[in-house]
Amino acid sequence: MSSFALAALALAGCSGEPAPESTPTSSAAAGDLCDVALASDDVSDAVKVEGDAGAQPTLGGEFPLEISAPARSVVSEGDGDKLEEGDWFEYDMAIFDATTGKLGAVGGFDQRLAPIQAVSTTGVGQMLGCATEGTRVAITVPGSEQSSAAVYVLDVNKIVDLPEKAWGEDQEPVEGEPTVKLDKKGAPTITLPDTDAPAETVVTTLKKGDGDVVEAGSDVIVHYTGVKWSDGSVFDSSWERGTPAPFNTAGVVPGFTKAIEGQTIGSQVLVTMPPKDGYGEGEKNADNLVGETLTFVVDILDAGTPVQQIQQ
Repeated sequence: MSSFALAALALAGCSGEPAPESTPTSSAAAGDLCDVALASDDVSDAVKVEGDAGAQPTLGGEFPLEISAPARSVVSEGDGDKLEEGDWFEYDMAIFDATTGKLGAVGGFDQRLAPIQAVSTTGVGQMLGCATEGTRVAITVPGSEQSSAAVYVLDVNKIVDLPEKAWGEDQEPVEGEPTVKLDKKGAPTITLPDTDAPAETVVTTLKKGDGDVVEAGSDVIVHYTGVKWSDGSVFDSSWERGTPAPFNTAGVVPGFTKAIEGQTIGSQVLVTMPPKDGYGEGEKNADNLVGETLTFVVDILDAGTPVQQIQQ
């Protein structure tokens, strides 16, 4: 994966880690987005972004850019509502090489990205601050060992109300599979059957959503709870953290990928995966999930096309 794609994934809050519980999650702790916004500098102010917000931009000016520290400048200000701590919002993004000015990656504009969350403790909060809907910003980012120096152009489209739980139509339960009880908020309690664990991954749709199909390699936002088949204990839960988890379906364990891709947005899915589709075969221990059969209940709240690298 190119440094552009890595940078794009980092911004979007998607994970390259192989495990559901490793997906970066944002905690909507108290904070002021206006206070954490990056300041502008001579480099970010000199960036010439051509085109109107909402349309794919081009970059003008002289290159290479000498970027010593991250900075942001408002290209054009929208007249919508301001981002507040914890808001989910739709956006478009283009990433340019700061050495050549060439487009390196792009997302949105003609293909919808999954929303991201504005949180003051993350890079997204620092890049956008309390920008208003309709605002376009340019962010200059120095290079690192993982990525090249780049210019981000971000459009804040609109703040959205992310669904709190799966809303799909209930499906008939399958006899012999784990049972699921939901509390008033939609958080699941999973009870495992007194049987041997399945040898292959089993995916069952509990609620059938009416949204778009989740394509392979999509960015998704889900709520989930996972339990160990060995003792039924919860080892990870976005519900317990109080905020959904964003990630790419190609960046999690195979069983999780099988559970989500091909489903529809709004669905709730039950998946039980053997170690080969989870964290791998081996002797169980207290430090990781190697050797464990795992069962998850997953609510698919939203999905979108990931940021795409531009082939040079």
